[in-house]
Amino acid sequence: MATVQEKEYVAQISKKLKKEQRALGYRRLRSNYGLLIGATIFAILVLLALIGPLFTSYGPYDMKVVDRLTAPGAQHWLGTDEFGRDLLTRLLYGARVSISVGLAVALLSSALGLIIGVYATYFKTLDHILMRICDGLIAIPGILLAIALMAALGASALNVIMALTIVFTPNIARVVRSAALVVREQTYIEAMHVQGASATRIIWQHIVPNTLSPLLVQATFVFAEAIISEAALSFLGAGIPAPEASWGNILQASKLVIYKAWWMVVFPGTALVLSVLSLNLMGDGLRDLLDPRVKHKSRKS
Repeated sequence: MATVQEKEYVAQISKKLKKEQRALGYRRLRSNYGLLIGATIFAILVLLALIGPLFTSYGPYDMKVVDRLTAPGAQHWLGTDEFGRDLLTRLLYGARVSISVGLAVALLSSALGLIIGVYATYFKTLDHILMRICDGLIAIPGILLAIALMAALGASALNVIMALTIVFTPNIARVVRSAALVVREQTYIEAMHVQGASATRIIWQHIVPNTLSPLLVQATFVFAEAIISEAALSFLGAGIPAPEASWGNILQASKLVIYKAWWMVVFPGTALVLSVLSLNLMGDGLRDLLDPRVKHKSRKS
C-alpha cells in the first residue's frame, strides 16, 4: 500500500512540475515582445501572399499601357508600373516568390549544415576536410559567390535556391559544429562510445537534438538573409527572370522611373524591410527564449 501511495505522490508531483513548467514557458513567451511582434508581422505577410491574390481583379502579367505609371488611387490602390500592371497584385505574387525562395533556402541550408556540422564534429578526418571547404566558401563575399553561381547556372528560381543554399550552408555548419562540440565532450557521450553504441545512434539520438536550438535561431536569420539576397540578385538581373514578379525585379524596374513613380520604390521596399525586420525580431526572440542563461535569469527573478 505504501508503494502505491508513493507512486501516486510522485505522479502528482511530476504532474504539478510539468504544469508549472508550462506556465513558466507561457509567461516567458508572453513577455518576449520581439518574438510576438515579429511573428505577427510575418504571419500577416504570409497570409497576404497566400490569399491576397484571390481578392484582386488583376493578374500579375495583365498590361494596360494607357494606365502606365498611374499613381495610387481607387482603381489601383498602389498604382501601376511602367507597363500598366497593377503594382499591388505584383507585390502579392512577388511575396509568394520571395518568401518561398527564402523558406526553401533556410530549410535546405539548415539540413545540409546540420549533417555537415555533426559529422565533422564526430569524425576528425571529415572535420579537417569539410571545415576547410566551409572556410574557403565563407572567405568569398556571399553576394559575389551567389552572382558567380548564377552566372554558371542561369537565371531561374530553382537556381537561385541552389546558389543561396551553397552560400549559407557553411555558416550554419559552423554554428552546428560549435554546439555539437560541447555535447561531444560530455561524459555520457564517452560512456556510450565505450559501451559500443554506434556512431549513427550517438549522433542522431544525442548530439543532433542538442544542436536544434541554435540551428533554429540561425535558420531564422538565414531566412531573412535569403530574402535580401534574392532581391539583390533579381535587382542585378541575375535572379528571378522577368516578367515573373519578385520584390527584387520590381525594384530593378523602378530605378528607371524613380523620379516619376515613387510608389514603385516605396511599396516593394517597405515589403522587403518588413519581412526582413520581422524575421530578425523572431530570431532575436527565439534566441532569448531558448538561451539557457536567459532561462536561469528568469528563474532567479
